[in-house]
Amino acid sequence: MKKVYVLSAFAFIYGFAAAQTKRPMNPSDYLRYVDVSDPQASPDGKWCTYTVSTVDTSKDETDNDIWMVSWDGKENVQLTNTKESESTARFSPDNKYISFLSSRYADDDDTHKDDAATQLWLLNRLGGEARKITDVKNDIEDYVWSPDAKKILLVMNDIDYSDTAESGNRKPYVITRYHFKQDVTGYLDNRKTHLYLLDVATHDIDTLTSGNYNEGDAAWSPDGKKIAFVSNHTEDADKNENDDIFIMDAMQGAIPFQLTTWKGEDTHPQWSPDGKYIAYLQSSSDENFTMYGQNILALISADGGRPNLISSSFDKQLYEPRWSKDGKNIIALMEDDRQQLIASFNIATEKYVKLASGEKVFWNAEMNPSNGDWLVNMTDPYTPNELYALEKNGLRRLTHATDSFLAPLQTIKVEGFQSRSSDGTLVSGILYRPANAPLNTRLPLIMYIHGGPVGQDDYEFDRERNTLAAGGYAVAAVNYRGSSGRGKNYIRAIYGDWGNKEVVDILGAADYLIAQGIADSSRMAIGGWSYGGILTNYTIATTTRFKAAASGAGSSLQLSMYGVDQYVTQYETELGAPWKNADKWIKLSYPFFHADRITTPTLFMASQKDFNVPAAGAEQMYQALKSLGVPTELVIYPNQFHGISVPGYMKDRFERYLDWFGKYLK
Repeated sequence: MKKVYVLSAFAFIYGFAAAQTKRPMNPSDYLRYVDVSDPQASPDGKWCTYTVSTVDTSKDETDNDIWMVSWDGKENVQLTNTKESESTARFSPDNKYISFLSSRYADDDDTHKDDAATQLWLLNRLGGEARKITDVKNDIEDYVWSPDAKKILLVMNDIDYSDTAESGNRKPYVITRYHFKQDVTGYLDNRKTHLYLLDVATHDIDTLTSGNYNEGDAAWSPDGKKIAFVSNHTEDADKNENDDIFIMDAMQGAIPFQLTTWKGEDTHPQWSPDGKYIAYLQSSSDENFTMYGQNILALISADGGRPNLISSSFDKQLYEPRWSKDGKNIIALMEDDRQQLIASFNIATEKYVKLASGEKVFWNAEMNPSNGDWLVNMTDPYTPNELYALEKNGLRRLTHATDSFLAPLQTIKVEGFQSRSSDGTLVSGILYRPANAPLNTRLPLIMYIHGGPVGQDDYEFDRERNTLAAGGYAVAAVNYRGSSGRGKNYIRAIYGDWGNKEVVDILGAADYLIAQGIADSSRMAIGGWSYGGILTNYTIATTTRFKAAASGAGSSLQLSMYGVDQYVTQYETELGAPWKNADKWIKLSYPFFHADRITTPTLFMASQKDFNVPAAGAEQMYQALKSLGVPTELVIYPNQFHGISVPGYMKDRFERYLDWFGKYLK
């Protein structure tokens, strides 16, 4: 008994000391972050592949490697470990190989070291090095094994001949398209994405589709005779989002037939196990721009006919449909007021049950072919993405890739809340507070606003708000009107009316947190990225209550974005052409035209190569405040797109947030 007492006391003291040595999260932790994604189960159900993303600090970039864990979670193996990234690991249906995509070169191939094209590689499960089985000049975007493991369907872009000028300089951009620019891709030419068939044994590649359409999102029928895919065959696909599902025989020269006819989007086709039906997602909106709507789970005969809209009465946003092993149910990810749960729809009763839910976010539900259980990614406010087995008796964790990341960090306090806006609207949010926040003490508040606008802040591990809260702030996420998770009407409430109801909801949430004794009304800041940056601008042009702001990748002079960003289809659908509806465009540009009302010191940030919300949006507001004598600063991240990808810049961004907010709130 005495020994037990001594050991227990030692354990208590050790545990207390360990807890005392934990520290708040800081921007440098972006360089230690580990992400787990893309789970896939082997045909025999004994193993699962997944991708682990870490930061290579020597190159200041993210590195992706393929790992494998046993279904019982007892064995964990790293399969790739090269300087280049690997992704999209898939088991061959005969269980002999693991395939993946990478732009690395073969050890015996010195002629292609500078060739950046993404190729397909095979790793024999009996052992040995991976071997490259394609040598294409155009990037492989995606691929799918045939059920008999003899063929692989490739999704590839047309070859880019723009860099073949003898001088070494790129040929001029010649633009003829209506939608002519896209973030990351850049200026758009007339090249398309098509389907090809690779023979695994001979490495020969046959062309399945060609012409003036893009094809993708492809799926084999269970018997391997047909392929379903998604394409837009309207007269000018740039002017709408009318994706439809097509079916063709899996052979060269086959003629596809159009299965769906909805004027909105029909995507993510999934064959039933017996091959008789296709489950897919149909957009609730049939407008040319479908963002202000939700995905509906639909079911249609593979021979054609009228679809059955299974989830139309539930008013929930759905993602990633998958058939159950017995073909009686369809699994989908479902957004539901800050949660993202796993729902199972019975195709006979058209009712659903929740397989896994709570204050969590689930991603990537893939079936274990052996037993019909599910392999999922899951994150919650305290745990980054990890792999779990979703079995009949609940969740069972398989990986612990993020344990070392979390080990030295204090756990912040996270809780949901709901506020009433001045017009009576109920708004949901999430509050983050420092681990050591004193009781009954008001904290400086940062309203950190999500982008989209259609999307939601949910119960995931949020690095951004964790970092801000660890700096000594109460941080609020607000699902303003326009967010998803609360139904179609909530999403569509801001249609053509930006910067109005959202600002009302943000201010209502701030008022609630003040009334609850959480926030110090004299020390409030606001910030966000993308539409979060746009709403930051709208808010500081509406009120002077905020003592500091950080607007990232935002815009205010919306009239000047026409033809400059990638949203021409949205603009002409939602707002009308500027020359026909100038008053509306000017009204929505009020932060710029009312810049003289802004007194909030504001940090503006942008990415140099952003075609989503171009840097001009931040530059214009910076120039306006600089001319007006309002404290301001502009930061441009070199060679970055809308989403910053260089880890060092991610770290820099949050260091600047904390410095800026600290200067004016502390």
